[in-house]
Amino acid sequence: MAEKRDYYEVLGLQKGASESEIKSAFRKLAMKYHPDRNPDNKEAEEKFKEINEAYSILSDPDKKSKYDKFGHAGVDPNAGFGGGGFSGGFGGFEDIFGDLFGGAFGGFGGRGGARNGPRKGADLQKRMDITFEEAAFGTKKEIRLTKNVACEECGGTGAAKGTTKKTCPTCGGSGRVQSVQNTPFGQFATQTTCSRCNGTGEIIETPCSACGGSGKVRKTVTITVDIPAGVDSESVIPLRGQGEPGTNGGPSGDLYLVLSVAPHKLFKRKGNDLWLEMPITFAQAALGDEIVVPTLTEKVTYKVPAGTQPDTVFRLKGKGIKSYKTGRPGDLYVKVNLEVPTKLDNKQKKLIREMGEALGGECHQKKKSFGEKMRELFE
Repeated sequence: MAEKRDYYEVLGLQKGASESEIKSAFRKLAMKYHPDRNPDNKEAEEKFKEINEAYSILSDPDKKSKYDKFGHAGVDPNAGFGGGGFSGGFGGFEDIFGDLFGGAFGGFGGRGGARNGPRKGADLQKRMDITFEEAAFGTKKEIRLTKNVACEECGGTGAAKGTTKKTCPTCGGSGRVQSVQNTPFGQFATQTTCSRCNGTGEIIETPCSACGGSGKVRKTVTITVDIPAGVDSESVIPLRGQGEPGTNGGPSGDLYLVLSVAPHKLFKRKGNDLWLEMPITFAQAALGDEIVVPTLTEKVTYKVPAGTQPDTVFRLKGKGIKSYKTGRPGDLYVKVNLEVPTKLDNKQKKLIREMGEALGGECHQKKKSFGEKMRELFE
């Protein structure tokens, strides 16, 4: 018989490797050489057996300690893979194969567990269009939504009136069925979803005629929604319990309303601030004037100072939109646009020329400064 290889060498490790290193090495090699991935491959089968033997020793702290001190002589050569197969002494072997192969190798205790516990219903999402003013001040809306609801006829149980669900006789209420397979490496227990109850652990002998045993029916419902003041486009309003009904007594899911706010004719919104572009005449900008500024709730007067330049921005504090989180209002920013007169008659043109000649350079400091810099450029 060939001499046994060093267990650390089998797993590609250095002596004294940590528990996590041993487990990680075994995962990789077991995945590579597992018989299901290498059908009719005797060499892979032998390597898989060797890997498992090494892991059965090095994953057990007591056996690992003896092996580190005395080598193969310090451990029972049959430990972990003898007549009992892999049913014990592997220190996490079943957990590893559950991770590698999706729980197909559940061990004799089974890892699948019952699937008949309460489960929350599915969440739903719906978009809602609202006006600019509704977003700013809040409103109450009604929405119509077609969704699954609990069947009123059977109360959501799926069983006809006067009857109840029964424990599934095939799986005994666990929702899983187990089969044991003998292999060259021992016995493997495979768990699958019970086909008779679809994993619920219960069967309905007399289904409800209204819902066909599902416990749910499609229905169009009307829901009243309070839209808080200050919301904006893409704001999300959660409506708890207005989603799909739960299963096996679980809570209903939630409905999430995603808002879409229509634009305003005058205002643009940036966060909780409002912006307004307002035209003024040359006379108003040059001489100053008291102008009427609209807000979302009223008209206010504002004194434009003499000599106001185009694109100047004034702030009206607290005239924006209230935050729906803090309640603090934003501001209103007014950008003045100088409107140059058009379609002038001869008299108007003459007056403007005379005014331009009378104003002179001292009244246009920016133009004067620009002219001086241009002259310096070409001298």
